[in-house]
Amino acid sequence: MARIKICGLMRMEDVEAVNLYRPDYVGFIFAPSRRHITAGMAENMARRLDDGIQRVGVFVDENREKIAKITESGIINVVQLHGHESDDDVTWLAKRTGVPIIKSVSVRTSDDIDRYRHNPADYLLWDNGAGGSGEQFDWTHVHDVGRDFFIAGGIDISNIEEALKFNPYCVDVSSGVETDGYKDPDKIHKIIDIVRRK
Repeated sequence: MARIKICGLMRMEDVEAVNLYRPDYVGFIFAPSRRHITAGMAENMARRLDDGIQRVGVFVDENREKIAKITESGIINVVQLHGHESDDDVTWLAKRTGVPIIKSVSVRTSDDIDRYRHNPADYLLWDNGAGGSGEQFDWTHVHDVGRDFFIAGGIDISNIEEALKFNPYCVDVSSGVETDGYKDPDKIHKIIDIVRRK
């Protein structure tokens, strides 16, 4: 069964919703974006988050010492790199923090997937390149790469079942569970229910 990540938590109401419906992962976005939160905000939310839910910190071209510091503080227990981080950055962070690393890859052709096949990250995340935009990439480029992967980009209730046909380790949803720019508990419930029924 695929796992699910609800990315871009910004409010305590979001924490209440995910505690109720229990996705496998949640994402705190530390990179500049409309869903950006500070480490202090993430720490407050993490304290109230159910222990069974993995806390992913999303970073874009951030200083790796800063990523390590946030991780070592216990706010997050998974690192997601969504920029131009090198294989060396991935390896250094994995060794320094001891937590799983997710490396996001912008997919325009199947060659993009092949190019990252041997990346040292624990997981690869296939996306359209504009994280959090709600725009889907051509999922037909996704093929068996012999490792677990996350899939993101425009996933919502209308296309989650199609995304699941590609056998991802995890589906990563953000704008697809929002109404007027905020996480919608009803949409979170519905999409998690669909994933868990498959």
